[in-house]
Formats: sequence, C-alpha cells, structure tokens
Amino acid sequence: MRKADGGPGGTGPEAEPGDHAEQERIRETDRKGGPGHTVLVALALAVPVTKLAYTVGGGDAVRDVLVGMEPANWPDIVIGMLITDPLLGSVLAVVVSRVVFALFAARGAVPLGGGRVGALRRAALTVVNPVAMGVIDACFFGPWWGLGTGLAAFALRQGVVVEYRTGRRRPHHRHGREPGARHNTGYRPPAWLVRAAGFEQWASLLLTVVALPVLFFVSALDGQSWTSIVECRVTRGTETGNDRLIELGRKGNGVVGWNLDTEQVSNGVGCTSDESRFVREPWWRS
Repeated sequence: MRKADGGPGGTGPEAEPGDHAEQERIRETDRKGGPGHTVLVALALAVPVTKLAYTVGGGDAVRDVLVGMEPANWPDIVIGMLITDPLLGSVLAVVVSRVVFALFAARGAVPLGGGRVGALRRAALTVVNPVAMGVIDACFFGPWWGLGTGLAAFALRQGVVVEYRTGRRRPHHRHGREPGARHNTGYRPPAWLVRAAGFEQWASLLLTVVALPVLFFVSALDGQSWTSIVECRVTRGTETGNDRLIELGRKGNGVVGWNLDTEQVSNGVGCTSDESRFVREPWWRS
C-alpha cells in the first residue's frame, strides 16, 4: 500500500509516478538555470540590436556604429542601459540573483540538514548575494533602490530553500541521480511558509518572463542614447563645424562617434558633454 503524501510541503516519503516525472523535470530545469537563463540569453542578443537600430535609424547605420564601436565595446550598449535606468537595473539584479541561486541549489549548494550549523550556512548562502546586489544598486541609484533590490532578491530565494528542504525538489549530483520521488527530509515548514513559497515561484516567473523583457524593450525604444552625447569640432573635407556625436570610443585626444547631424561615423576633437541624451522621440510617441 502506498504511504500517504506529506501534504502541501510535499514531505511524504513516496510519490505518484506522475510526481516522479514532474520533480525530475523541475530539477533539470533548475540545473540549467530555469526559465530565467533562457530569457536572459535571448534579451542579451535581441535588446542591444533593438536599442541601436531604433536610436540611430537602423539599416546601414547599425553596421557602421558596430564597426565604429569595435567588438570589445559592444557590451557598452547593455551596460549603458542598465546604469541609466534604476528600475531596469534593479529588476535585472533581482532576476540574476535568483537564477544564480536556483542554479547552484540544483547542484547541491544549499545545506538541507537541520541544526545550528546548517541554519547558519543556509543564512549565509541566502543573504550574501542579495547584499552584494543591493550594494551595487545603491552605488548607482542611491540607498533606497539598493535596499529594495536587496530585500527583493532575498525574498525571492526563500521559496527555493523551502522547496529543497522539504524534499519537493532534490539536487542533481554529478556522479549519479537519486530516485525522482520526493523524500522525507524531516523538515515541516509552517503552512504560511509553504503558501509563501508557492507565491514566490509565481512572482519570480512573472518578474523574469514578463516584467524584465518589457522593461528592457521600453528602455531600448525610449529614444535615448546608451552613452554620452558630446558636441565636438568635426572636419568634413575643407569645412569644420560643431556636431553632436554619440560617443562610441576615445582615440587620443578626440572621440569617435556617430554623428547625429551627418548620420555617419566621425572623429571629433575639443568635445564637451551634452546634458541631454535624447536622440529621437520614444517609439510610443512617434
């Protein structure tokens, strides 16, 4: 006779075959970084090109800018978007924090045993990364953004801890896999914590697959440059004038940039910073 399931926490010693396959699927998903991994890779490829195409006009302009930037500077597009948009930077920090934690938890990094030592190790593993994310966010956007980012990153890790401690999920081991059924870890979380863990799973999913892509594409289509705009003296043939350039790189005492007046890559000298980074109207207003 099959023994009874342990209830909402999934702590019973045996499970149905369907549970079996489901837990195996969840574990494999976690081990590969979860849906956040796929979303982050897709955004890393699509967003910089979208930002560049909308800002400079697409077509040949995109190719000219990428050549002018040189491959080593291409990540500057994403970095520039993140450090100038507090909400986008904070949401990405929370998502990355959780993806990394789920990835390492699936590989056995989270101590599952009880006792004071296990609790201290879990607390350290759960807290260190959110604190680091909060500090980085605070340096760019101020203490309140940093505090909010750190707390959100910490909160969205608790569901992962509960899932593994109750045996609902089991870590993947390099030298073989345990049976896929839930196992009894002896941990019985209170009912409110089980409900909170379920809510955390949905919140993480929505944040990762809905909020983050929307924020990235809003930033990509807002009509602002991803880097500084400078006004420089530019020589065109025998004529010299002052033009606005999107700075792509520094060369000696000058700047290589996308010339917003002539729509080509230009070399400028004697450059001064422009306070505004707007190049065109946001997509939703055009």
